[in-house]
Amino acid sequence: MKRPLRRSFAVLLFVVLVGAASFSAALRRAVAPAPAREPPLPLDPARLNATLLRLAAVDPSEAPLRRDVDELLDGRLPASAARARAWRRDRLLHPLHLHHQRFPLPRRGRYPDEDHDTLLHPLPRHEQQLHIDPALRRALRSWHRLRRYDPAVLGSLPSLLSLPGRIPSCAVVGNSGILLRANHGALIDSHDAVFRLNNARIAGYAAHVGSKTNLSFINSNILHLCARRPGCFCHPYGHGVPILLYICQAAHFLDIAACNTTSSSRHGSPISVTDARLDILCARIVKYYSIRRFVAETGRAAEDWDRAHDAAMFHYSSGMQAIMVAVGVCDRVSVFGFGKSSDAKHHYHSNQKAELDLHDYEAEYAFYHDLAEHPQVVPFLKDAGFTVPPVIFYH
Repeated sequence: MKRPLRRSFAVLLFVVLVGAASFSAALRRAVAPAPAREPPLPLDPARLNATLLRLAAVDPSEAPLRRDVDELLDGRLPASAARARAWRRDRLLHPLHLHHQRFPLPRRGRYPDEDHDTLLHPLPRHEQQLHIDPALRRALRSWHRLRRYDPAVLGSLPSLLSLPGRIPSCAVVGNSGILLRANHGALIDSHDAVFRLNNARIAGYAAHVGSKTNLSFINSNILHLCARRPGCFCHPYGHGVPILLYICQAAHFLDIAACNTTSSSRHGSPISVTDARLDILCARIVKYYSIRRFVAETGRAAEDWDRAHDAAMFHYSSGMQAIMVAVGVCDRVSVFGFGKSSDAKHHYHSNQKAELDLHDYEAEYAFYHDLAEHPQVVPFLKDAGFTVPPVIFYH
C-alpha cells in the first residue's frame, strides 16, 4: 500500500509545482509592460488619393432622390423627405400657396396671387395627391437629368445665369462674426458685384459688411422657411436682387414654384435653381476634403467616413456655392467673412453658437486655402479645363 500512495503523492506534487510555475509566468506577463507595437506603415499618398477620389464620386443620396422625384412627378409628396409632413401641413392649412378644393379660403391679400398658388392644387385629403403644373414637371425633370459630373459647367456659368459677360470683380460676403473686427464695408461695395448668403441682415452693419447686393444665395431649406411667411418673403435685399439656391430636398421644388408664383407681381427677378452639374462638382470637392480630413485626424480607413457622417444628407454650404459661382463668372474674387474664431460669434448678425452637422466647414476651409494658394491641385476642379481667377480671402 505504501508504494501506490507514494506514487499518487508524487503526481499530486508535480501538478502543484507545474500550476505554480504557470501562475508565476502569467503574473509576470500581467505586470510586465506591453511590448512596443510597430507603428503603422504610412499610407501611400498616391494610393490614398485614388481612394479619396473614388469615394468622393459616390453619391449615396442619388437613389432616394430618384424615388422622391418619381413620387413628385406622380403627384405625391415624397414619403422619404424629412419635411414632407411639415410641408403638407403648412400648405394645406396656410392660405398663402395652396388652395384646398374642399374648403375655399377667403381672399385677404393685397395682390391677386397672394392667397393661393395657381401651380399646385391638392386634391381632397382622402386622395392625397397633387396636381402639378407642366412647367414645374419639366423643371424637375430637367434638373434631375442634369445631375451628372461635368466640371466644364464652370466655364458655362455666365451664359447659364444670363450674364452679358464675365464680371470684372466680385465680393462674396459670408456671415462669420469675424466681419465685425474690420470696417470692410466700403471695400466690399467697391466691387462690381456683391454676393450675400442666406438673407443675412445688412441694416446696422453696413460699415462692416457693405450695403450693396447684386446676387443672393440661399439653400432650399431657407426658402422652405421663407415660403411659410406672407408673400413668401425671401427678398431682404430688394425686389430686383436675383436669388440663386441649391436644392436640399426634391420636395422643395414645390416651395420654389409657389414662391415664384406668389411673388411674381412684386419681385423683378425669379428664384432660380443652381445648375445640377455645379451641385455635383461642389459635392465631390467638399466630400473629398472631408474624407481626407477624417483619415488624417482619426487614422481610420477612408471607407469608414460614411459611418461617421450622415452621408445621404451631407452637402456643401451656401458659402461654397457662392464662391464657386464667383470663380465661374468673375475675373477677380474677394472673399469676406469666411472663417471662425473663439472670440467671435458664429454669425455676425445673430447669436447662433453651433454649426450645422450637415456641413464640414473645416473641410471647406481646406478647399478655400488650396483654391487661393494653388488651385491646380484641387481635385475635380482641375478637370474643368478652366483657369481659376485670383481669389483673395480677407480675414
